[in-house]
Amino acid sequence: MGRLLDPRSIREYAGRIGLRPTKALGQNFVVDANTVRRIVALGGVTGGDTVLEIGPGLGSLTLGLLGTGASVTAVEIDPRLAGLLPATVAAHQPGAADRLRIVCSDALDLAAVPGPAPTRLVANLPYGVSVPVLLHMLELSRSWRAGLVMVQLEVADRLVAAPGSRAYGVPSAKLAWYGTARRVGTVPPGVFWPVPKVDSGLVGITRHGPPATSATRGQVFAVVDAAFSQRRKMLRTALSGLAGGPAAASAAVEAAGLDPTTRGERLGIGDFAAVAERLVAAGAGALRAGSRS
Repeated sequence: MGRLLDPRSIREYAGRIGLRPTKALGQNFVVDANTVRRIVALGGVTGGDTVLEIGPGLGSLTLGLLGTGASVTAVEIDPRLAGLLPATVAAHQPGAADRLRIVCSDALDLAAVPGPAPTRLVANLPYGVSVPVLLHMLELSRSWRAGLVMVQLEVADRLVAAPGSRAYGVPSAKLAWYGTARRVGTVPPGVFWPVPKVDSGLVGITRHGPPATSATRGQVFAVVDAAFSQRRKMLRTALSGLAGGPAAASAAVEAAGLDPTTRGERLGIGDFAAVAERLVAAGAGALRAGSRS
């Protein structure tokens, strides 16, 4: 895999540029080489891949990905870290420099991924924005078929939760539009600098097509958002704002073959799509005026 960063190197690099990791940017850097190797292995990265990495930071995981022979498109929000990354790669894996592409940007601001189409996503996602970033990358770059993300353990549980479980909610339902997610590991706080107060979880993602539906993604996601905005409410109540009233909501839910007294936490993404179809067919103005995407 080539030379990887060790804790001493990471602290030296940080000191050289006066870096003080901030919570605002979710900067917790992996300082353990074995953890890097584990992430790369669980991500299934090979020399034929083009990997999309979000938040490379000081380059620990980037070096591990490049060490497989893969190409890496690294998206980094911090200009200082983006500027340091080429020198880090040149120092530790000089033969890999031509396989690294750096994009200095907030991942949520990206309108397209430059360069070759990614085949995999592998990332250590910032705790505060991990779900929005992941969903944005799923929609923005549809070429990658499998991915592995490291997120706060609580977020990992939410991403992989099944309908009916306590952790099931908006993140798990929306992710299911794009693919399946599973927990593949846990990472302790001690492998990071600074050391966070919580464990992290590794989530493997495998893409599949969206459910068969005439409703758009935006329309289905609007139903998901409404259903969970009042989590303990029955669907006929939670969806009344979209439908134009409880009676119209009940009719749409029944037409989708579901019980209007059930709660959103019991519905899979196919159920949400069926309800969205019926609401659109019934002329629900809030959905007809909503996103066409």
